[in-house]
Amino acid sequence: MTETYVSDDRDKPIRKQRSGCRWIFTLSLLSLLGFSVLLNIGLLAHRFIDQDRSDSSSRPVDEFPVFRSTWSFGDGDTRVVRIPLQGLIMREPEGGLFGPRQDRIELILNRIRAATNDQTVHGIILEVDSPGGAVTPSDEIFRALNRFRESSPDRRVLVFTRDMAASGAYYAAMAGDWIMAEPTALIGSIGVIIQTLNWHELSRRIGVTDVTIKSGENKDLLNPFQPTSAQDRDHLQAVVDVMFDRFAGIVQEARGFDDEVLERVADGRIFSATDALEEGLIDEIGYWDEAVAKMAELLDVPSVRVTRFERRTDWTDIFLGLQQSPFDLRTAMPPHLDRPRLLYLWQP
Repeated sequence: MTETYVSDDRDKPIRKQRSGCRWIFTLSLLSLLGFSVLLNIGLLAHRFIDQDRSDSSSRPVDEFPVFRSTWSFGDGDTRVVRIPLQGLIMREPEGGLFGPRQDRIELILNRIRAATNDQTVHGIILEVDSPGGAVTPSDEIFRALNRFRESSPDRRVLVFTRDMAASGAYYAAMAGDWIMAEPTALIGSIGVIIQTLNWHELSRRIGVTDVTIKSGENKDLLNPFQPTSAQDRDHLQAVVDVMFDRFAGIVQEARGFDDEVLERVADGRIFSATDALEEGLIDEIGYWDEAVAKMAELLDVPSVRVTRFERRTDWTDIFLGLQQSPFDLRTAMPPHLDRPRLLYLWQP
């Protein structure tokens, strides 16, 4: 018996759909192939361009960074640069989706360095909105700002706080000649913290432990699989105390506090702008236009011309994604979940 298949118009949409899927799949493969070719061309071009730059550069690019200067605010003859200090003060891992990228701390330091090298820059407005962060980057920013001020007797640094200048950010602010904060800002949190998680009891209950081969008794200090002894705590407390003494000493010298005032304000808490002004942690409460006017007053000029430094990019930089990604799981994690470290950080 012979079976006969009879086609009708209902098969046509199915055939068209399958044909459309094949075309989409083919176009996707061609697009990926084209992107791969362009990526390799871009990588090759970038290598040659970088080689030309390194061969033709007359000065070290990190010691003498170059930025595009953009007029931002004001119309005076005296030039001032606004530099943002925002978010966690942490050095980020290098390497983006398609190539290397500059971490945020190095970018801040390079901007300060560029302002220091440029004799036409008379002042820096450091715009702060940060809860603080790692100890060393905070100190590096503080030192860089101080070097700018010390490079010429006529140079000034004004720190303008929008939302928060806490812990390491307040540490960096100690390089300022004047500290102004908006009325709703939070200030202070003078102190040091080191945090980690310990799951010794949990691991013991579920039968999971670590295998650690170490050269000394304290090599695995804060091992989360082992209980923290009193000796461990004493050792870490001594390190924390050294870092705190440095922080407190810098604040005391910069703000002119006596021992009694320092002890009162350096207990780790944050202050409202009003309380911070009363305690002498800041010099003034105000907004951006008042900060610009204050900078002109500090420089003893009628008005200032505020500019900002922007990174120079070419098509290869954009193509390779050298600009920092707006979201990175590694940098979005709280610092104490990354690894235990000493922090000048407000950590509620």
